[in-house]
Parts: sequence; C-alpha cells; structure tokens
Amino acid sequence: MIKVLVIEDHEEIRDLISYNLGKESFETICFDNANEGLIHLENNDVDIILLDLMLPGLKGMQFLQIVRNNKKYSGVPIIIISAKNTEQDIINGLEMGADDYLTKPFSIKILIAKINAILRRNPAIKSKVISINGINIDTNNYVVTVDGEEISLTNKEYELLQLLLKHPKRVFTRNQILNAVWGYESDVYTRTVDTHVSSLRKKLGTRGSFIKSVPKIGYRADI
Repeated sequence: MIKVLVIEDHEEIRDLISYNLGKESFETICFDNANEGLIHLENNDVDIILLDLMLPGLKGMQFLQIVRNNKKYSGVPIIIISAKNTEQDIINGLEMGADDYLTKPFSIKILIAKINAILRRNPAIKSKVISINGINIDTNNYVVTVDGEEISLTNKEYELLQLLLKHPKRVFTRNQILNAVWGYESDVYTRTVDTHVSSLRKKLGTRGSFIKSVPKIGYRADI
C-alpha cells in the first residue's frame, strides 16, 4: 500500500485529504506540524509527502530543505499544498526541490491525479509488496508467497486476499466482499464468498487462520 505522509496544520484539510486518499487505497499518516513529520520520516518509510508551508514551529520550506539534504530520504517525492499562491511562491517551492505545487483552495481530484502522475514517473514506488505475518503480495507482478514459498491463487482468491490484507481488523459483510471482488451484491451468491474463503485458507496453510469468520456477518483479517 502506498504510504502518504501528510503535514498540514488545518484539521479539516487533513481529514479531507485522509478520507479521499483512503478511498483510493492509499495509507495516510497525518501530522499538524513538520517537527513530528520529520521524526516519523526518520523512523519510517513513506512513498510521498504532502506538505503545507505555513506551519507552527518548523516551517514547510525548512522541512523541505532538510529532507532534500538528507540522503536517507532525499528521493521521497514532495507535493506542496499551500495558500501561498504567487508565481514566485510556486517557483521557490519547485526550485527548493518540491516535485509539484498545488495552491489552496484545491481540487481533491487534481491532488489525486498529481499523486498518480508522480507514481507513474517513479515505477519503483508503485511496485509494492504487502507483507503481513509471513504472507507477501507483490502487487506489481501478482505473486503471493507464504513463508517464502510461492502459492497459486485464482484471480478472485488473489483479490479477496488483497482486500483483507489492505484493511486489517475491518469486518466485511459477504455482500461487501461480493461487491469489492466480484462487482455485484446479492444474497443469493453469498455462498460464493464462503467457498472462496475456505479455498484461500487451505492454500495459505497455517497462515490462513488469520481470516476470521464473524458470525452472521462476514469476515475480517485478524492480524
């Protein structure tokens, strides 16, 4: 899953970004100041940073300079999202090392398009492996391994596994799984979900026990 670090001191904007990126299957890590964002970056990998400029404490431009001067994470793409909207503000941001610049107020659709454009320019970022409890999914090559051994899944089993691993602890009804994996909802076909879950558990071996049944509701990834 693509990890997006959001540094924005306005709660409503943070929530707006987090909610909409979550719908696009991005994982967002949000801070209201650059100091905490920098501490997180020191100890965790992220794939892209969304950065406000007018922040309390460490300013956005200072954060940008620190990131670009540190070899550990200098290559992480950064999109500035700022109310500073003059031509010179944008030029300064780009010359300091930002990959793109978006002025407030902004369109969330344009933001998502800019993120996806950066990911297309950086295939190494887009090629991601979901790795949880010995189960690895190479989302670029559609390869699944369990404790280092490749297993063969059908397309629907693969999509079902990916859905559960992307949303650990979340309970999915059978109809929600049908809609997400098969593209339709119908109580008549909920048995299809049970059949695929059973098959997937067997193929995952001892690791398959992470898929928990929720009586009269559906399933969750208990990891």
